[in-house]
Amino acid sequence: MVNTPRREIGPTTLAKLGGYANQRHISLFKACTEMGLQEQLSNASIKRLQTFCRWVHKTALSMQSGDTFAIIDEFIQDINYTQWLQENSKSPQAAERKLKNVNDLIEWLQRIANKDENEEKTLDEIVAKIQLMDILERNQDEQADDQVSLMTLHAAKGLEFPHVFLIGIEENILPHQNSIDTDNIEEERRLAYVGITRAQQSCTFSYCTHRKRYGDINESDPSRFLSELPEEDLEWTSKHPVDKSEQQSRSRDNIAHLKALFT
Repeated sequence: MVNTPRREIGPTTLAKLGGYANQRHISLFKACTEMGLQEQLSNASIKRLQTFCRWVHKTALSMQSGDTFAIIDEFIQDINYTQWLQENSKSPQAAERKLKNVNDLIEWLQRIANKDENEEKTLDEIVAKIQLMDILERNQDEQADDQVSLMTLHAAKGLEFPHVFLIGIEENILPHQNSIDTDNIEEERRLAYVGITRAQQSCTFSYCTHRKRYGDINESDPSRFLSELPEEDLEWTSKHPVDKSEQQSRSRDNIAHLKALFT
């Protein structure tokens, strides 16, 4: 962010600033105001750093005393973030998705802030509330037993379960659209392998045939990773329907198994 938009604060300047801050055991912001920095950087570089620090400090103070989300919007405009995404993303669609992620985050923060309608909260207070919510959820998780565990593929590394359900095994999700756009899906393939190999007895995949996004209903395709698995190890209910009596038998077994987990 320090150089977005361009402020002529390059890697060399930041490296020297970081080295000085480490020597003094102070923050980068604090280092920008110290006289000793003149021995490491030129006056022009120090001036640019201090201008940036004053802007960040002013923005932070404004968020404490003004309309938090209006200031956040102004902040995003000040750094020309939309233009930066358009110039640095693989495609216009990728830039649009990244910008939407930011807008979704801001809307989520607004929803949290608006729960207390009679009291306007600062950004610090909103973040503190989120931290408290996270602590409470963690405490609940530690106290809960005999329940389905939901986790990301990254969090599942090193774990094993009798039965695993992988949800949303579709193109644009796994592999993710960003990886497809950058022609870099090897990490996504590795994650898919991690998920599959967590299963000790059975692994069930699911995917949608259609998804609603931005008000439009679009078709979804199964992940390419499914076609890479041995065909003899897969049972496609859509391609090879299971006999009705067999389906009923499996359903009864699954229900009995779930009941056993909670008794």
